[in-house]
Amino acid sequence: MNMTNDEYRQYSDSHQPRSKCLGNCLKAFLVGGLICCIGEAILSLYIHCGLGKTEASSATSATLVFLGALLTGLGLYDRIARFAGGGTLVPITGFANSMVAPALEFKTEGFISGTAAKMFIISGPVIVYGITASVIYGLILCILGG
Repeated sequence: MNMTNDEYRQYSDSHQPRSKCLGNCLKAFLVGGLICCIGEAILSLYIHCGLGKTEASSATSATLVFLGALLTGLGLYDRIARFAGGGTLVPITGFANSMVAPALEFKTEGFISGTAAKMFIISGPVIVYGITASVIYGLILCILGG
């Protein structure tokens, strides 16, 4: 059977399952929103316990990173991510997952060449471009007199 590229593309497109975009977006929105609501609850708890807004914000970020790392270590974060998709990647818990998952995966190669070397394989570019963007935005703000 000889097919042209266009015929093959049409054949392939007709046999692929339909994307569940609306359902996937809804799940991502709800789970991502739930993570953020948990963060707000933790922030309120820290403020209620007497921390200032700045200290409570830092403690909340650290707590969410810890929870993301813990859930990744227990194998639960991957299950949540399979269900929610991008809703788990955007919050800071997704950043923790992107550091812990490779570290756990490569731990058999040792602490230096395995865990330490591979820990930032996913999150490294995020850190690099995040810092680069913040420096550029800071320079623009400084030049414009902010």
